[in-house]
Amino acid sequence: MASLGVEAEQEPLLGHSIPGSREWDIIETEEHYKSRWRSIRILYLTMFLSSVGNVAVIRSYIAGATSLQERTSSMANTSACQALGFILGPVFQTCFALIGEKGVTWDTIKLQINMYTAPVLLGAFLGILNIILILTVLREHRVDDSGRQCKNINFEEASTDEIQVPQGNIDQIAVVATNVLFFVILFIFALFETIVTPLTMDMYAWTREQAVLYDGIILAALGVEAVIIFMGIKLLSKKVGERAILLGGLIVIWVGFFILLPWGHQFPKIQWEDLHNNSIPNTTFGEIIITLWKIPREDHNEGPTGCPVEQAWCLYTPMIHLAQFLTSAVLIGIGYPSCNVMSYTLYSKILGPKPQGMYMGWLTASGSAARILGPVFISQVYAAWGPRWAFSLVCGIVVLTITLLGVVYRRLIAFSVRHGRVQE
Repeated sequence: MASLGVEAEQEPLLGHSIPGSREWDIIETEEHYKSRWRSIRILYLTMFLSSVGNVAVIRSYIAGATSLQERTSSMANTSACQALGFILGPVFQTCFALIGEKGVTWDTIKLQINMYTAPVLLGAFLGILNIILILTVLREHRVDDSGRQCKNINFEEASTDEIQVPQGNIDQIAVVATNVLFFVILFIFALFETIVTPLTMDMYAWTREQAVLYDGIILAALGVEAVIIFMGIKLLSKKVGERAILLGGLIVIWVGFFILLPWGHQFPKIQWEDLHNNSIPNTTFGEIIITLWKIPREDHNEGPTGCPVEQAWCLYTPMIHLAQFLTSAVLIGIGYPSCNVMSYTLYSKILGPKPQGMYMGWLTASGSAARILGPVFISQVYAAWGPRWAFSLVCGIVVLTITLLGVVYRRLIAFSVRHGRVQE
């Protein structure tokens, strides 16, 4: 994990002395540089081990401890470490299943280590290790957008070359717009995660066990894809910029949901269709019993499969082909991580070198609200009106978001660029 972002960490930031100016030849000492990146790497590890509840603080710290040149790479590394944690956590839990339910017992302290307690104990151990590293290695570092050291709290070797935080007003319109963009991005991915299981069960007549297995594999593959995207956009952002990647990611997401729209003349299997097709108005009670008896026994063991007849749209909405679904998942898996990283990277640059804790808290709150409302929205619309209406509305939301981005596109610039201190 320490190898992430090595290119951005190879050497301290250097400045150029201009006659009559107040710039320093070296704007960061070697000692400060090493301490700063040790601290940032500790936060990478924290995101990997336990990002829940720490996201706003970690993003705020990294935003204040990196220059504009380093910001995108560091934020991408942060998201990559978080994604790796989400992927490898269930993998470790699966490996612990080999211990079995009985496991082993440490009689001295009456501690039983089995497939249920081992993951918890490992998590507790890693948490304690993380706390020790934070207490012993993490130091407070703040630099301005050019990388010059600002006044900090607990860096013992603070030099007289420290500068004051630049003054200036934050563009509140850009702040609000970025919060809205971040909300929509997480809203869309949360609803996609939610709808995957019912959609595949309705369209492909998968059992619950099949849906859990296959959808788990698909989501795990999307997690791996996200890590690759996080690494790739660090290089791409240097060529095309964060705003262009954010716009491109939203367009890719729109294409992904547009592909999910049902088309064709093939309809999904209806639950209990054998009973429906064999039922006639004059059916006697005995014939109904015989029909129920003839329904395959595995259906009773695994539950009914197909699109529930209670959902009226199942009778007239074409099915979404598996190739459609997989193509859409790949595109959404490309667009979401790109938009996710770029949105809060731009947000941190808009805020500038001032303390960002409160603003990052707002951003995290908007993302949390999106994860609450997204599943509620998609589950209600999908059950009542079906995938055609549900994904059409999502496409409409993405179009409105792209329009908003176009309106505020020129305002989504770094604090120092806006105030003329740094060239874009």
